[in-house]
Amino acid sequence: MTISPSAKQKTVLFGMSCAAAVTFCVLFFAAFHMPNEARLHNAQDALRWLVLFPLPLMICITALARHRFFNAQDIDGSGLTRGTERAVLLQAILQNTLEQTVLASLTYIGFLAVSPPPYFGVMPSAVVLFLAGRLAFAWGYASGAGSRAFGFALTFYPTVVLCASAALLFLARIIKH
Repeated sequence: MTISPSAKQKTVLFGMSCAAAVTFCVLFFAAFHMPNEARLHNAQDALRWLVLFPLPLMICITALARHRFFNAQDIDGSGLTRGTERAVLLQAILQNTLEQTVLASLTYIGFLAVSPPPYFGVMPSAVVLFLAGRLAFAWGYASGAGSRAFGFALTFYPTVVLCASAALLFLARIIKH
């Protein structure tokens, strides 16, 4: 029995595929074709880029808190109320952003811990992809899965690439010694 994907699944797949292509091109360029004068040459400079990671999380927390403050139905918070549709939407965006931020933060730090200096230059590109992905995800969330797929994947795929790379670099180092 063959199951054909729904129109919504095709839209999600298209968004994910576009994000995969963008991720590959940007990270490949940053890792292998970045001009030497534009490269980061030490882990501390690369780590500084992570200072931008909390921004999407702070924006999401602020948006939900602001909504709750100005909405009588939501002012008591989700623990005491069912939440309006808007509060539930903002909470979902916040939850996903929290998950992505924690995963990416741990991954990016781990990548820098095991990566040789020539690859530090991927950090600015990966962080920019993360921020752009969070923006696209939040922007498209209310319109459904197809509209948020690109943003989700643009946030997630660089993390996957750096996590797999870090694991391979770590294992290679263990095997070598």
